Amino acid sequence: METTTLTDAVVQLTGEDGNAFAILGRVRRAIVKSNHPELAKPFLQEATAGDYDHLLQTCMRYVTVD
Repeated sequence: METTTLTDAVVQLTGEDGNAFAILGRVRRAIVKSNHPELAKPFLQEATAGDYDHLLQTCMRYVTVD
């Protein structure tokens, strides 16, 4: 089953810094360069509204995670 993300951005998270702020920055930059840059602000608001697991789930809703 293929899931659909909100943008066409692809972000490499495995093997990278797992710090929440590093992930936020990497995903936000990818969203800004994507087909829906206007979603960068809503992404940050949603991603920071919960715990680390919520952050990762939000990332996977907005971008394709490699």
